[in-house]
Amino acid sequence: MKIEMQLGSGQLSIETGVVAKQADGAAWVQYGDTVVLVTAVADTKPSPLDFFPLTVDYRERDYAIGRIPGVYGRREPRPGVKATLTARLIDHCIRPLFPKDFHSYEVQVMATVLACDQVHSPATLAMLGASVALSISDIPFNGPVGAVVVGRIDGEFIVNPVCEQLPICDMHFFVTGTEEAVMSVEGDAHEVPEDEVIDAIEFAHKQIKELVKFQGALIQTCGKPKRTYGSKQVSEELSSRTRALATSRIQESIGMDDKQDRESYLDTIETDVMAELAEEYGPEYGEEEQQSTREILSDIEKEEMRRSILVAGKRVDGRGVKDVRTISAEVGVLPRVHGSALFSRGQTQALCTVTLGSSMDEEVIRDMQGEQSKSFFLHYNFPPFSVGEVRPIRGPGRREIGHGSLAEHALVPVMPDKENFAYTVRVVSEILESNASSSMATVCGATLALMDAGVPIKAPVAGVGVGLIKEGDQEVILTDMLGAEDFLGDMDFKVAGTRDGVTAIQMDIKITGVTTELMRRAISQAREARLFVLDKMAEAIAEPREDISPYAPRIYKIQIHPSKIREVIGPRGRIVQGIQEETGVAINIEDDGTVEIAATSVDAAQKAEGMIWDIAATAEVGKEYTGPVTRTTAFGAFVQILPGQEGMVHISQMSDGYVRRVEDVLQEGEEVKVRVLKVDDGGRVDLTLSEKRADAGGSEERPDQDSRGNQDSQDSQDSQDSRGSRDSRDSRDSRGSRGSRGSRDSRGSRGSRGSRDSRGSRDQNGSRGENKGDRGRSNKPRIPKGRF
Repeated sequence: MKIEMQLGSGQLSIETGVVAKQADGAAWVQYGDTVVLVTAVADTKPSPLDFFPLTVDYRERDYAIGRIPGVYGRREPRPGVKATLTARLIDHCIRPLFPKDFHSYEVQVMATVLACDQVHSPATLAMLGASVALSISDIPFNGPVGAVVVGRIDGEFIVNPVCEQLPICDMHFFVTGTEEAVMSVEGDAHEVPEDEVIDAIEFAHKQIKELVKFQGALIQTCGKPKRTYGSKQVSEELSSRTRALATSRIQESIGMDDKQDRESYLDTIETDVMAELAEEYGPEYGEEEQQSTREILSDIEKEEMRRSILVAGKRVDGRGVKDVRTISAEVGVLPRVHGSALFSRGQTQALCTVTLGSSMDEEVIRDMQGEQSKSFFLHYNFPPFSVGEVRPIRGPGRREIGHGSLAEHALVPVMPDKENFAYTVRVVSEILESNASSSMATVCGATLALMDAGVPIKAPVAGVGVGLIKEGDQEVILTDMLGAEDFLGDMDFKVAGTRDGVTAIQMDIKITGVTTELMRRAISQAREARLFVLDKMAEAIAEPREDISPYAPRIYKIQIHPSKIREVIGPRGRIVQGIQEETGVAINIEDDGTVEIAATSVDAAQKAEGMIWDIAATAEVGKEYTGPVTRTTAFGAFVQILPGQEGMVHISQMSDGYVRRVEDVLQEGEEVKVRVLKVDDGGRVDLTLSEKRADAGGSEERPDQDSRGNQDSQDSQDSQDSRGSRDSRDSRDSRGSRGSRGSRDSRGSRGSRGSRDSRGSRDQNGSRGENKGDRGRSNKPRIPKGRF
């Protein structure tokens, strides 16, 4: 069955029953020319795990955009950052919608991008496909759900903006939800006021309602009856006895502000209770009963924590619901590092560093939208010691990637433009201690480190996490929540921004949805806390330092002619590599001739710049140069004005008087000072002597026919030099091929050179007279003049 609807700028269709028929549920989703296949399968046997084993995989195939993978083996590598984030978005939305007693069964949702038009994003299609696949399957699921991306351009909200519109949106959020409420939100904004953020989410939820209704007909027609499953039953007697032994003692843990002390205390309670139950029940108290006891104790902890907050307004660590934990911040904590900061909020601590590099250090990303580079990126590390655990160290997981991406998006709107700050900026956050909201601590620490590094950010950014405890009509929003409140609460809402507005948000919930009115209250409460945190950060450093670290590279830019790029690079890059090795700098050359030199030493940068100019310098009109005469001809002399570049001094530019022979004025090897008259499109240079010779070895007047001897032969030779054979001028290797100089079409016909009526005669200084006709021609031989 297939259903279709118009959504935003494209036609959306969802089809099932044709492919992947052995999966419990499958959906073929198409939007424009983007196609995503989503399948859902659940195990039929319960798992021994003590958490819900839901796995969401999102995979992009390179064939979807007609590309062969560029990695070794030509297979797609592990999912990239965007693919990992999309899988997290789907997980955040659907996880709360499975029945609580179904948590023992492993479920796998797989989304595969089969085709991509690079216009419509496949992320929302994957979310819709997951909703349909789960809803039509026999897997218990309280769906369906919808998902859209909402953007805003010129004050107008847009549903599912196409890829080329995203860069000009001042906000864009990925929003999911049911018909009744919002399930998750993630995205970024350019310092947008909180009320406008909620308006965008409300707009998105209206579209989500339509998508949920759209799926209804397909689910009603193709949906399978939901499977029955066995849920674990806990003995009422065991529950009552456990509660009697543990409740009052667990209540005493409320108010302990140290995480490890509280956990140690709760561990002691568990050990004591289980020992007493084992003594009471004897051999009947086996492994299954022990696991049930642990679950009962966890339930008691959750119930007592929530009761304390809802009734007494007292939190796990003793704070009030709007109190922010103790904050400390310092900058410049690491020597030689370009920028560093240590930010602590309660028992969450982030050590953030900044490294400045050149454009060669930019991160290159290849995904469904093609290849792009980033000059700012943030990496987040979460070592096991930060929570007092032992585990193997491997590559970054989904949590690290997700938290790092959120912090990075929070800072992007305040980063300086590449034109004003030519550096590539890498931020690394090392979480040294964690008790919730480590991603928001990263935002704060990264801001401090950037300012310490002298990066001219537009405004400081801070982040705060807020939580929710909801029981029936009772709702309490918690500012700066703890790990226990995150684990046992109902919502995790992270908001980052400046004093002027929001730059990034992320929300996921553990209940079946929250209203936009509740989110409006939560984001307002987050703003109050954010302003408090920004004040504390300003005590450490209020604005970026005036200069970057002395250990950071200085970037110098020069502009060479694009035709010189090949010469600077050299065969197989040997020339530019040699310059880098000799000077110790890093050089990057753009296609437009921009050369970027990154060096920690001014002397090294100047040396590299000089070596590049030695290769790539071009003559400037009006500028004077000194160089040797490399060769002479009958019509002029060639002078080396730059390494590898010559210009020609025409014989008429050597003296104010008549010059019989070039050698009478200039000799090969002689150093002369010249000035550039003209540089043509081919790079050929016309020169004149800076100081023309007063006595060039000839008379002021041209000799008559008798005194010159065989003038006819001389005229013939001069004519041949200037207008006949051009062999001596075509062989100027350093100035390009002159094969075209024999034909003067591009410079005008020279047929009138025999008759001087149209051009007049020239006086002794080479200037034209006013139609002197035959007199000028009979008294003086014609001297070739002008560009060679």
